[in-house]
Amino acid sequence: FNTMTASWGHLGVIWNMPIAIGYIRPQRHTYGFANENDYYTLCFFEEKYRKALQFCGSKSGRDYDKAKETGLTPLVTENGNIYFEEARLVLECEKIYQDDLKKENFLKPEVAEKNYAKGDFHRFYMGRIVSVLSR
Repeated sequence: FNTMTASWGHLGVIWNMPIAIGYIRPQRHTYGFANENDYYTLCFFEEKYRKALQFCGSKSGRDYDKAKETGLTPLVTENGNIYFEEARLVLECEKIYQDDLKKENFLKPEVAEKNYAKGDFHRFYMGRIVSVLSR
């Protein structure tokens, strides 16, 4: 498993299901895990974990054991997916749709130019929320 810090996402309802959407750039180590697995978890933390989250957002799981480096404690859901004991809220999601953002679909080209100068458009994953864990 790997963890990353994300600041983009959506929650809502589509196809009569509760959905969480996450975005990952192709160069992120987590990208491979997201493509290979049928589930993902989204963990939300209190402010006191900001330093750990900054580490997870700035270092690659290719180079570091992020759980060891940050002191976060990985646990396993009943469905076999990883989450962190320290999280105040966990959404466990089953992937139901994925696609890549595409330059030609931007109605405002300046948004793509500003955010994707390297052409590394995010892939988004829509997941049906199958369980919620909270403190």
